[in-house]
Amino acid sequence: MALILDDTAHPEVRAECIRVARRLRLTGNRVVGLIPASDRVGVVPAAAQLGAALVEVSGAAVALLDANVRWPAICEPIAELGGATPSVFATHWLRPSLALLTPRRTGGAGAGLPLLGRMIGESAELFAHLLVDLTGYRELGEYLGAVDLVDGVLVVARVGVTRDDDLLRMNHALPAAKNIGVLLVGGDG
Repeated sequence: MALILDDTAHPEVRAECIRVARRLRLTGNRVVGLIPASDRVGVVPAAAQLGAALVEVSGAAVALLDANVRWPAICEPIAELGGATPSVFATHWLRPSLALLTPRRTGGAGAGLPLLGRMIGESAELFAHLLVDLTGYRELGEYLGAVDLVDGVLVVARVGVTRDDDLLRMNHALPAAKNIGVLLVGGDG
């Protein structure tokens, strides 16, 4: 199963992601949080499509930061590196210039925001754009703290699944200065 859709089979997805990627570059938002409109919406597939579009538009390296504190994609134990301090994240290349960054380990209660801050700090120097999955921070009560760590937030919604009241609730919950808008994905993903 491919995380990124075939451009020839889904040209409308590619076109929309290119449009959003251009808009993100124009606004100068380098570190963008993605938050689901409800529990029935996945962020990672939308982030992968948008990340591929950002690579195409910018020609620079882009990272998808798996900061999902409820269900991280992959966690690896931190290896001892002869006294050297290992990176806080593991890098998995999805395509040339498009990386998935995952925490090497999850922390205990209250570790989410400090870990997210370290991941953003370390990766911001390496990548032109970061797309950060903020799924789960709302349930942990760290939602506004996580939003403060990014330049802006896109709400990910799904056709036929996301209701108007989900979007209204998210619009009221997000600080206006951080609210970039809604990324609407197909009903299948």
